[in-house]
Formats: sequence, C-alpha cells, structure tokens
Amino acid sequence: MSAKCSISTRSRLTETLCAILIFLVAHKDYAQIAQPDRYEISLGENEPGYRIAPAYTSGLILHRFVHNTRSNFLEIIRLDTAFTELWKGSVVLGRNRMFSGARADKEHIYFLFSQLTASTFELLKMNQENGTYRKYEINSFIRFNATEFQVTDSAALIGGYFNRVPLVLYFNFFNHQSRVLPGLLNEDGELTQVKVFDDGTFQVLISGRNYQRQKTIWIKNYQPDGSLIDNYALEPEENMGLIFGRSTRSVNNMQILSGVFGHRNSEYSRGLFIASIDPTGLQQMKYYNFGDLQNFFNYMKAKRTNRIKERIERRKIRGKKIRFNYRFLIHEVIEYEDQFIVLGEAFFPQYTSVSSASYRGFFSPRVFYGNPMIRGDQIFDGYRYTHAIIIGFDKDGNLLWDNSFEINDVKTYTLEQFVRFEVHDEKIVLIYLYDNQIRTKIIRDNNVLEGQTIDPIRTLYDNDVLVKERRNTSQLDYWYDNYFYAFGVQEIENEAAPETVKKRRVFFVNKVNPR
Repeated sequence: MSAKCSISTRSRLTETLCAILIFLVAHKDYAQIAQPDRYEISLGENEPGYRIAPAYTSGLILHRFVHNTRSNFLEIIRLDTAFTELWKGSVVLGRNRMFSGARADKEHIYFLFSQLTASTFELLKMNQENGTYRKYEINSFIRFNATEFQVTDSAALIGGYFNRVPLVLYFNFFNHQSRVLPGLLNEDGELTQVKVFDDGTFQVLISGRNYQRQKTIWIKNYQPDGSLIDNYALEPEENMGLIFGRSTRSVNNMQILSGVFGHRNSEYSRGLFIASIDPTGLQQMKYYNFGDLQNFFNYMKAKRTNRIKERIERRKIRGKKIRFNYRFLIHEVIEYEDQFIVLGEAFFPQYTSVSSASYRGFFSPRVFYGNPMIRGDQIFDGYRYTHAIIIGFDKDGNLLWDNSFEINDVKTYTLEQFVRFEVHDEKIVLIYLYDNQIRTKIIRDNNVLEGQTIDPIRTLYDNDVLVKERRNTSQLDYWYDNYFYAFGVQEIENEAAPETVKKRRVFFVNKVNPR
C-alpha cells in the first residue's frame, strides 16, 4: 500500500500531517495486535480460576482442581480454536490429592496428581473428543516433590527432587510399570529440562558438578522405553562454571545447547555459551560475555547505556577482561532456517526490610539460617525482571546478532518465562503480558523495527473498565501457528451494561495474534 500527499508551501502544518500519514501507513503492518475471540466464565467472590493446557489446533483444555468438605474433583472444559465449548465435565478424585501438572498431545489430555500420604501418583489419561478417561496409579517408591511432567506416546515422565537430589520417574502406559531412570546423579543438582522429541526419545538436563567439582550441565539421552543411550557432561574451561542450559536437536542427531556461564562456583552469570555435541560425543563450545552483545544494556536509560558501552570499549582497547554479573535464565533454543535463536531473561531477587522489634524471640528471622527467603533482617519479596535478550547464532556457533526487550514492572514469586517470540516475514515479534496489557516489540536482527507498544486486553463489552484496586491476574503463552492465548482473572465494572454484567468477576481467555 502506498500513500501520496500534495504538499502546499502555504502551510507547514499540512506538511507535518502528510509526514505523519505516510509514517502510519508505512508502519501499518507492525502496529496491530489482533484479539479476534474472547471467552468468559463468571466467578464468585473467592472462586478460583482455571489452568489451561494448549491442545494446539485442537483447541484449549481449561481445568481446575476443586476441594470441598466431602471430596476433591477436577473440572474440565474443552474449547475449540474459535472458543466454542465442545464439552465439559468433572472427575471425582480421592482425598489427599494435590494437582501436579497437565499435558496435551494430539488425541489426549493427561492430568497428574500426587498423593500427600503415600509414595504414589495418580494419572488421568483422557480422550479429547469425548472426555472418556482411564486412571493409572503410579508407584514412585519414594515420596518426592514433582516439578516436571512430560508425556510420550508410550510413557509419562515425572521429574522432581528427593532430598535435593534430582530424579525422573518413568511410567510405561502399556505394562503399567514404573521405575526411576538410570544415569541420574547421586548428589545435589538442579533438574533444568526434560525434553521429549518427535521420535519418542527424550533427554534430561541436570545442572550439577563434574568430577573436577566445576558446575556444568549433564546430558542424559534415553530411548522411548527408558533405557539410557548416553550420559555425559559439558566440559567448561578451567575456573569456569556452566550454570543453566536448554537444548534442542538438529539434523544428523546433533545436540545444540545454550546457557549461561560464570565463575567456577558463582551463581551469577557473566555471559552465554552455545555448544554442539555430535553423535560421537565430540563437543564444541563458544562463550560470549554480556559485554560482547550489542544490545544487552539497552533496557537502561540512554545515558547509562552509553556510559557502559564506552567503558567496555576502553577495557577492550587496554586488553582487559569484560565482566558483568547478572542472574539470567535461558528459556528457549530453536532452530530457524540457517540459524539458532536463543531467548533468555535477566532478573534479580528483591528483599524488604523487617523491623527486628517485630520478630523477637523464637520467630525472629535470624533464627532461620540457610533460608534463601530470609537475609538478615530482610525477607524475600519476589523476583524483578529487567529485560529479555534474544540472540541469533550461525551453524558454527558464531554470534550473528542480538537484541533486547525491556520488561517493565514485572514482579513474581516464582521464576517463569514472561517474554515469548514469533518469527515470520523476516522479522521477530517479542511479546509479553502483564497487568492486562500486551506489550510488544518488533525487531530484525540488531535493528528495532518498532519499539515497545502497549495494547490492553480486549474485554467483552464496550465501556468495560477493570477495577484497578482489585487483583487482576493474567498470563500469555504459545498456542498454534501465529496465535497465542492470554488468560486470567479480571474484576470488571460497566455502568452502561445490563444489570447482570455491570459488576462481574470473570475468568477470561483471549485469542491473540501479533500480526
């Protein structure tokens, strides 16, 4: 589409208006967030909302675990991609159950529950078409806290910790046998990823220490039947530690990992690494300090960003090392055409001061030594996010480009991924949702095509107003093709609406397309 304007020398105002028109037309494709569909469920004053398991082109599975004085039950609603309600129902569950996770594949939805008084799990495998289901009781042998849940065509994988030691329980759908996967560490570590591949094989990544006591990433690959294919650790340079990582699988069975590195025993990251491992176990690894990235510090104000970049250049000229310490997590590694794209987020823990006069005696915070939630007279008050970084690497691990997306106002008490991205038409849309506002940024390699824009979550009726003093929670996640779904709980007022919807508390789902 093109725009033409006849500019008269009589008026500079006309010239300005024409320039604005041309700019808006030229940026039409970048400035729209489509929200074509919305679904609402009315909630009572203290009624909980729903979790969502995406079933991709089959729709969404809404579910919630409800307790009452007599029994526990699972409520389920299945929606198609246009938010038409296909069916809904409930499943009565036994006492002392706790919801642990849900996953959907092309045909089924799986719900996992732990039993609080026994070393067993309960698994529901439900048909998406009609809601029929089968229950499995899974013997875990030892009681452990489940933090990861994945499924393959033949098995359920339940990851967690027993006495701070990571483990993964394998349950076979055909013979109903369960066992702890072989090859896991017998010491403290962090279970960073359980990843399932299309051929039914799967991979477990554990952050732990190698035989030289360096922090590193252990990679364990398994056959669909749970037998161990290989087990090895990445080999960091001397006095360096690999803190956290994510992986993907490329052509010819190449493993690609990206993560963050720091000093040998530090919890702080100094930069990112990318590694490749071929089927024979040969490793190649490249490191990039945060100071090597062109746009890492662009979330700061311009003056501060420029001062830091000048400092980096001076240190490079003098041949000195560039060291910046951040808390940083890698969330995604994907292969796109002829490059690998890595996305991560920077954050920091926040603490609030507590008057020691308020905590005298036995309940003083000083008593609880070793508790990461308490630091002296300060109590943990959530994680603050600063920005996301997205990076492109070529097939040889060379840095091609990097870009950033400032994360404003986000605070959470659990570490989770906020920023998502979509790649199409030679551009990348970065997107996240916070406080009912969809925030986007559009980039191409190192360039910013459109800076941060903010679109409110579309409500159901004209003149709907969110009640700001009430807690309105919302999240955004991947769905299918170019679509995301946004969901949460909102309190809404509308003086112009019919009496039944003037004041309402709802669980909502919006379809989002950052076209």
